[in-house]
Amino acid sequence: MTFVCERSPCTRCDTEISDMLENEDSHAAVLTDVERPNQANSVNRDERSAPGGWTITLALAGVTCCLGSAVPAGFNIGVLNNAADLVGGFCNESIKERYGVDVSESGLKIVWSTVVSIFLIGGAVGSFLASWVADKYGRKGALCVGNIFGIIGASMFFLVRKLNSIELLLGGRLIVGLSGGFATCVVPMYMAEIAPLRLRGAVGVLCQLGITCGVFLGQIAGLDTVLGTENSWHYMLGAFIPLCVYALVLTSIVLPESPKYLYIIKKQTPRALNELSRIRNMDTMLLQVEISSLQQEIQSKTAEPWTIKRILKDPSLKLPIFLVCIMQFGQQMSGINVVFYYSNLIFHKAGLGTTGAQHATLGTGVANIAMALISVPLMSSLNRRGVLLSSIYLCHGCLLVLCISILLIHVSSFMPIVCTVAVLAYVIFYGIGLGPIPYFIGSELFDVGPRPAAMALGSVFNWGGNFMVGMLFPTLESAMGAYTFLIFAGFLLLLAQFVRIYFPETRGRDTMEVAASISRGFNSRPNSRA
Repeated sequence: MTFVCERSPCTRCDTEISDMLENEDSHAAVLTDVERPNQANSVNRDERSAPGGWTITLALAGVTCCLGSAVPAGFNIGVLNNAADLVGGFCNESIKERYGVDVSESGLKIVWSTVVSIFLIGGAVGSFLASWVADKYGRKGALCVGNIFGIIGASMFFLVRKLNSIELLLGGRLIVGLSGGFATCVVPMYMAEIAPLRLRGAVGVLCQLGITCGVFLGQIAGLDTVLGTENSWHYMLGAFIPLCVYALVLTSIVLPESPKYLYIIKKQTPRALNELSRIRNMDTMLLQVEISSLQQEIQSKTAEPWTIKRILKDPSLKLPIFLVCIMQFGQQMSGINVVFYYSNLIFHKAGLGTTGAQHATLGTGVANIAMALISVPLMSSLNRRGVLLSSIYLCHGCLLVLCISILLIHVSSFMPIVCTVAVLAYVIFYGIGLGPIPYFIGSELFDVGPRPAAMALGSVFNWGGNFMVGMLFPTLESAMGAYTFLIFAGFLLLLAQFVRIYFPETRGRDTMEVAASISRGFNSRPNSRA
């Protein structure tokens, strides 16, 4: 048996690979009946037949992306929750001392909304930039740029209190938002491109896992017993900087570049094969199966670059781009942030007290992390479509129960308990499918060419949905109270209908095959039994 060279391919390997790529008959000969698309449609392919598994290189890439990119993004989402009074007080004093202006209560709300929302604006802008950087400088390059933004933003936070500058605070929040946008766009794409087919769902969950852990760590950092104090809150804001430094060093020096990017986009065949063999650590024959798949993708690649404008104009991509955007937007419109907002109040009314309510709120974060961890093996063994639909319907039911129980919370003594159970159940059901799947589904609906632009657009909808909920919820909650949950419950029903009709099963299927099944736009019926 012939084995892959550990260093750059030798002459013999070069000859074998070159012959395989140039000779179509030889190329087809290495395919089994399962992988041969003309003889056996891979709709029924069992992904257990796909070669490859967890290797040290793949695991290291997953850990680095999760800790160095996704965790900081989540940290910056959750870090202001418990320290809102401290940071808001600083903003008030800074404006008063530097500009001699007494800000009204309504003015302070606007200032605080700006501090929170500018991070989300940075995330949307970062998603757009990430698409261009990922194609021009590679997936590794885009990850490094995201880490650099995180380091710059954290460094600005450290100087905020010393310089008494609210502008520096706003600038730091904008830049860490750019870093978060890079993370949500590039991490799922990079991990999906370096993972073997049967692990694609598992590695896709890593972005959601990292964000969930980051939110939890941010909430802990904001406690008054940790860094949420008057003298240390600025260190709290930038406490994630060691993770960005770690990821920047490891990504730039150790991690491999995406073989698909090198092979299809840059046409650097020897380097692509070398990186692929390093990631898989497999012999030549098994490697040739993936090479043949790459060859099929490069044959379908057009010379014109894939931009967001071109994707939006392409009729065959109308449905997949709609699915990516509606799922990313729907994840935020599911009301997850609203549920977390209400959780502290609900736990208070349940008689847990201030400290108990804080700990219970952290408990919801633990539940969210636990479900993200469970989702890693779950995505490898269960169909995406079934898991997502189940998650949506169960979350819808929890929102209805939560709305009713909040309205009746003073009517019966057991209603606070019902509220608490509904909150925890919602977090668990959200973490099964609605949380992780939207982040990586773009990597399974699009080929490597249009993938960066498509995932960037989906990420923009995710950050945009987060921004809309953050800006509109306080007004809606003041006018409607607990009935606000019905808006999110209604949107979940609408999302479920789109998923049920148009979303094809992607687990264990090649992206080209999935794309073909939804290439006729809204006339496609990928789930038809006909």
